[in-house]
Amino acid sequence: MKGYSLRFYMHENQKHNGMLLYEWLLEAARKRQVHGASAFKAVAGYGRHGQMHEAHFFELAGEQTVLVEFIVDEPEAQALLELVRAERAPLFWARFPAEFGVLGQD
Repeated sequence: MKGYSLRFYMHENQKHNGMLLYEWLLEAARKRQVHGASAFKAVAGYGRHGQMHEAHFFELAGEQTVLVEFIVDEPEAQALLELVRAERAPLFWARFPAEFGVLGQD
């Protein structure tokens, strides 16, 4: 199948509607029957403001970037982007063409 890798980036302590933003996004997508998503925590990085964030053993949680990725078709990608726009969720996003499928099934 062909579709997109749709990625959303946020700080792990960001909240939206009283929930952690990445949890809100995952739950909102699940309720809309998007078939799957994964959240990944960054080890190090910086954003548009140039401030470096690195994970250290004794560091307090909350400042690292979280990436939530969906592998979706065109209608699902548009629905997720419209959801985020309508909810005014403060998310940076990126979309890349992707080819996907499931192996090992008859």
